[in-house]
Amino acid sequence: QVQLVESGGGLVQPGGSLRLSCVASGSIFSIVAMGWYRQAPGKQRELVASINSGGSTNYADSVKGRFTISRDIAMNTVYLQMNSLKPEDTAVYYCNGKIYSSITTYYDPWGQGTRVTVSS
Repeated sequence: QVQLVESGGGLVQPGGSLRLSCVASGSIFSIVAMGWYRQAPGKQRELVASINSGGSTNYADSVKGRFTISRDIAMNTVYLQMNSLKPEDTAVYYCNGKIYSSITTYYDPWGQGTRVTVSS
């Protein structure tokens, strides 16, 4: 079993910054990729950013140049640095992992979500 726990959300003014963290725990053999998604009220969940085992990253067009995804391999942790935040970034942010707990056992867990509110 693998679990993801996010932290770091909160209320921030437009133009401000926040850093989200997501820690993977449990029986982890290898992490193929981890990513951040968000879901705003009345909207579908969307990919914000992802990073794979080779370190390659992918971003939604709406956050390019403002958000940065990074990882600490030793700590099984992924971060999302969010700068120049806009009201439209307001959403619940979820961490997702593509994780093997053994050579043959694969998990696709989600975290519980952390709320980000951008408002003056």
